[in-house]
Amino acid sequence: MDNVRKELESRRGEIGTALELLFKANMKITDWDIPEADDKEAAKMLLDMMQTKLDSIKADVESGKYDNY
Repeated sequence: MDNVRKELESRRGEIGTALELLFKANMKITDWDIPEADDKEAAKMLLDMMQTKLDSIKADVESGKYDNY
């Protein structure tokens, strides 16, 4: 497990950057589609959507879906 931990830790920044890029891209798309949108409210909604999916993935991990991925 130490090798897995080292590998994932070496990519921590990349993973965080990818999540931030996903968030920012969707914020821009929302702003393009609805210029008058409340950006703070849109950001909260987007974060809720992302969290819902992360929770779903976490449940899949806990149920063993990725044990032999």
